[in-house]
Amino acid sequence: MHKHFYKNDMASNPKNDLNDSQQEAVKHPGGPLLVLAGAGSGKTRIITERISYLIKEHHVSPSNILAVTFTNKAANEMKKRVSRLAQNEAKNIWIGTFHSTCLRILKREINKLDGYSRDFIIYDDADQIKLIKDCMGRLNIGERLLSPKHVRSQIDRAKNNGLGPDSSELNHLDKNVLRIYSLYEQELRKSNALDFGDLLHVTVKLFEKKPEVLQNYQNQFQHILVDEYQDTNYVQYKIVEFLSRKHRNIFVVGDDNQSIYGWRGADIKNILNFEKDYSDAQIIKLERNYRSTKTILKAANKLILQNKNRHDKNLWTKNATGDQINYYEARDDKDEAKHVCSQIGIETKNGGYSNKDIAIFFRTNTQSRLIEEELLHKGILYKIVGGTEFYKRTEIKDILAFLKVIANPCDEISLKRILNVPPRGIGKVTVNKLDEIAREKEISFFEAIKLALEKKLLSNSVLIKVERLYNLLTQLIEFSEKDDIVSLINHVLHKTKYLDMLENEEERRENIGEILNLAAEFGKERDHATLNDFLDSVSLASDLDNLRENSDQVTLMTLHSAKGLEFPVVFIVGMEENLLPHFNSTMNGQVEEERRLFYVGITRAKEKLYLASATKRMIFGKQQWSIPSRFISELPKELIKWENFEYSLIKETGGSKKSSTKPISKTRQTYENSGRYKVGQKVAHSSFGEGLIKKVEGSGDKAKVTVFFPGYGLKKIIASYLE
Repeated sequence: MHKHFYKNDMASNPKNDLNDSQQEAVKHPGGPLLVLAGAGSGKTRIITERISYLIKEHHVSPSNILAVTFTNKAANEMKKRVSRLAQNEAKNIWIGTFHSTCLRILKREINKLDGYSRDFIIYDDADQIKLIKDCMGRLNIGERLLSPKHVRSQIDRAKNNGLGPDSSELNHLDKNVLRIYSLYEQELRKSNALDFGDLLHVTVKLFEKKPEVLQNYQNQFQHILVDEYQDTNYVQYKIVEFLSRKHRNIFVVGDDNQSIYGWRGADIKNILNFEKDYSDAQIIKLERNYRSTKTILKAANKLILQNKNRHDKNLWTKNATGDQINYYEARDDKDEAKHVCSQIGIETKNGGYSNKDIAIFFRTNTQSRLIEEELLHKGILYKIVGGTEFYKRTEIKDILAFLKVIANPCDEISLKRILNVPPRGIGKVTVNKLDEIAREKEISFFEAIKLALEKKLLSNSVLIKVERLYNLLTQLIEFSEKDDIVSLINHVLHKTKYLDMLENEEERRENIGEILNLAAEFGKERDHATLNDFLDSVSLASDLDNLRENSDQVTLMTLHSAKGLEFPVVFIVGMEENLLPHFNSTMNGQVEEERRLFYVGITRAKEKLYLASATKRMIFGKQQWSIPSRFISELPKELIKWENFEYSLIKETGGSKKSSTKPISKTRQTYENSGRYKVGQKVAHSSFGEGLIKKVEGSGDKAKVTVFFPGYGLKKIIASYLE
């Protein structure tokens, strides 16, 4: 079916007027309000319209409004919409992510806390790992005993819960994790650095220890609006609760059905218990969907009904009924990839869709490889949305490390990264000696270099190398004080001869060009932008924010990354037990969150939805049998167009689905004569329809056969009842 057949609900309303529920939310008289905004219900617009309403109708000063969300993309979109509605007033509104909002507060106020200064720098994930490894080395804790990534995860979780290394609530953690956490915090302070978790954690600490600071912001923010409230963790919840205490004009928008970040600290109880936290709260439900077809919404509604921890709501739309949901059970993961790419070819050739209209979602990144290979084989252009990958590229990390050292010479992680970039022969023995000087004198690594040069604490040959580095850095620091960021980056490249290392690596040189582009764009957007401003901006950025809608490529991403996006055609692969729901979740009792994750995937689709699973999948080098996800059986069976690899083979050889019943009965007679059924055999049942055998116990008519029936799930049936 051609994509233009479907008439989008919002498109049918040229004025895009607010519906009754949306107007009720926008014109809320004041006090705590929870807007339960279902997928595709226009929730972002509600927040911007509310801000405009407060300014125009209630004459609220823009500087008295705080609006927070979770991604830079959402924050930027909100700023653009508010600018169109409120025009000149918009620039004084505080709009940003939780992290950028807290960064803004800390840059003003952090010096009021002992041991902190306002020129701090932000450590990203890689910087954290490097520092954790250094701490583990100093504590003689091997990486075989503890993974640095696991330690970082534990530290992040602790900070998300507002817990420092000395908290008694962390006694359940491994003692070595606590030792590392304690030293890690000391080293952060010494380097005048904060990690991402600190931006929120230290803000809460500031509000708790400095009530006069909190009072100033409580007085300022008369109206607080929060998007994606279901994704808030403990410290984010506390920040909102602190700031809203005085005026109590807290306007939160969210959907508990889309709470999918429990693994990183989000607590669904924050949205479920909103009425308990604010006894005078009002709830408004936005249930009209402007995105998807009736079929897709009916499937999503039926699925999420299986969850017990949720607010009751039912999405509806005036959009067309649309096609059935396609579910393909593949022979194996290679067949799954081939089928998906084949369907993409059909949709782009006959369905009127472009590559950019199509997305493929998966539960884990490892699933993308076979799909990528098949897309390449078929010549289908694609892109992978992978979070912060651009900023993890070696050349980008190197240039940013130089900039971080220029901005903050005490940044030990960045300084150690560039000691030998480009190579200058400063070895590990020298680094250890400088570390020893820094610890003995209780000074930074940079100051240790300076002291070693002044007191000649290193051998003559090493002193020459270290002096060249020191002189280079001091020159770059001086240059940074009198020129713009683009000129500074070019100066770094020139003085270090960095591009000479990339002489035959065109792609990496292009990446350097991209960071220059980024700096130039930043300079245009921000008057009098400083180097620290630029580094702060980069620290909060990710590739997901830069998803370009104009490039004609199929988009590949995890289900977690898909939240907030929409595509006319969506494929969700790996619909198997232990994959979706993931085995970690089934073991930890987190199946409801996995169901919400699938719900998010379904509700990204505007017009067509394809699901796929594999009967066998290669896992850690071995082919393993798979069972279709329980979530398939939770969808209304009448909405599913079921197909498996046997049907595909029949179609390829000129047969039809209808004719596929012949091989089934013929196969059955053969197996009955030999007294057994086989895994993978297709059978039929008078009530459940056609299904695929997953397990056989016993033989003959008395055998107990476990069969997967689309729309019904797994059923254990006596063989004599099968056809």
